[in-house]
Amino acid sequence: MKKITFLISFLTLTMTFMAFAPVKKGEKVPNFSGLDENGNEWTLSKQRSEYIVVYFYPAAFTGGCTKQACSFRDHDAEFSKLKATIIGVSGDEYESLGKFKEHHNLNFTLLSDKDGKIAEVFGVPVKEGKTIEKEVDGEMLQLSRSVTTARWTFILDTNGKLIYKDSEVSAATDPETVLSFLSTHDERKSCMPRN
Repeated sequence: MKKITFLISFLTLTMTFMAFAPVKKGEKVPNFSGLDENGNEWTLSKQRSEYIVVYFYPAAFTGGCTKQACSFRDHDAEFSKLKATIIGVSGDEYESLGKFKEHHNLNFTLLSDKDGKIAEVFGVPVKEGKTIEKEVDGEMLQLSRSVTTARWTFILDTNGKLIYKDSEVSAATDPETVLSFLSTHDERKSCMPRN
């Protein structure tokens, strides 16, 4: 009986892992959606960009995450030139993301991944979230997140294929690293013969 129970448990675990195997480089990213900072649904399949940069960060209004977001904001012209769209993803509630975007004048979409489903698509580790108090513009805010994601960054090409993964992101220099990759990738692409 113990052997049968073990076998059933093993098969269930294996099937669960297979069902949620994260996307690998070179594979098409499964369609995903989430609420943006305004509470509107954002869906990958509706996006039209040469590149989509999806970066995961632990929590809005924290030191490293603020540096990373503001650095992406400040490199907007370079990303626009490469026709790259930036998407920031965290486990924060969308209301917190709206305040984060407004307070720091962020010029890109932030997605709430409060159940960790988007992180699961990419294989980004998550741990339990929490609520923090933060004073913003003289107002004390309760900022809640259901999950806390690791800081990982990905790039999808125009066909939705995963072409870049960084699981050892430096918050302050992430945008420069991404731009360096995109510039090199764009140059190689333009040198390829067209059919």
